[in-house]
Amino acid sequence: MDDIRHRIPKTQSGRFVQKLRLHMRESGLSYRTEQTYIHWIKRFIHFYKLRHPAEMGVAEIEQFLSQLSVERDCSINTQRIALNALVYLYKRFMGRDTESLQFKPARGPRRLPVVYSPAEIRAILAQLKGIYRLQVELMYGSGLRSAELLSLRVKDVDFGSNNIYVRAGKGNKDRTTMLPQGLKPELRQQIQRVAFIHAQDCLDGLGEVHLPDALAKKYPSAARELGWQFMFPSAEIGTDPRSGVRRRHHMHASTLTKHVRVAVRKAGVHKPARTHAFRHSFATHLLESGYDLRTIQELLGHADINTTEIYTHVVNRGGRGVLSPSDRLRADNLVTDAQPGYRLVAGIR
Repeated sequence: MDDIRHRIPKTQSGRFVQKLRLHMRESGLSYRTEQTYIHWIKRFIHFYKLRHPAEMGVAEIEQFLSQLSVERDCSINTQRIALNALVYLYKRFMGRDTESLQFKPARGPRRLPVVYSPAEIRAILAQLKGIYRLQVELMYGSGLRSAELLSLRVKDVDFGSNNIYVRAGKGNKDRTTMLPQGLKPELRQQIQRVAFIHAQDCLDGLGEVHLPDALAKKYPSAARELGWQFMFPSAEIGTDPRSGVRRRHHMHASTLTKHVRVAVRKAGVHKPARTHAFRHSFATHLLESGYDLRTIQELLGHADINTTEIYTHVVNRGGRGVLSPSDRLRADNLVTDAQPGYRLVAGIR
């Protein structure tokens, strides 16, 4: 693989940003993270009228983050992403201390996750066909995020141990989750399709796939092996934005999102059409089935059990399992009407 220094344009006005990009790539940041960090760092620089970051410090970072919260009314997640970008800029790239940051944190209402009922899941799946139905069933059956689903390689599906290996998931962590038994035949067929596409790419002089970290240098031939090919490859060959190499990447997330949106609408489900809702549904339905939070936490890959606990608020128990006074009154009336003179004494569940 060529040295990436030769592939970064060196313009006088963008020399600082280009050096920053190079540092991010050598640090192993994903391309999406690189794009996001560069975006927020540029916004930070433009906020201070194009002052060089070296001329600024903690005070400017605090003011920038506070105005995102106070004036822009951004979400806490948006503010956190901007913070991560600026901490990377000053601490990792410029080697300056950022430990004493004090700013007004963004505050937003804690939203409950969108969860589809089993009946709604069935209705949505009925509107999907082929690879898109398989993808949705896999997200719902394994609790995968859409990015984790699309990043799966052929070797990550272990039919022998009934595991799916999630590599470098959120927080750059690896984990395993369950492989739904009913999806094994479809997944085997999908691997056969991937093998056919890969063989054709090899005949066309291509067939190389992007490898994470420094594996391309350590195992030069691995990029052309079937096991490293994406489980859900793109329909088209594309040019890698970093290396300039033409190769087949995985399917773009927007393609799956579009098909899910259409399926939810056709199914008559009056809830937001989100691919992430299938992961929420996976966790909620496991909780309703009696599985403990710790097990669900491990399957989802949550670092904090408090994150998993939000699903206790959306399980199908209605008000945390408390019997509504209205339902109690109706039950009393039904028993009284059916058996005159009999008075129902109901305990609290």
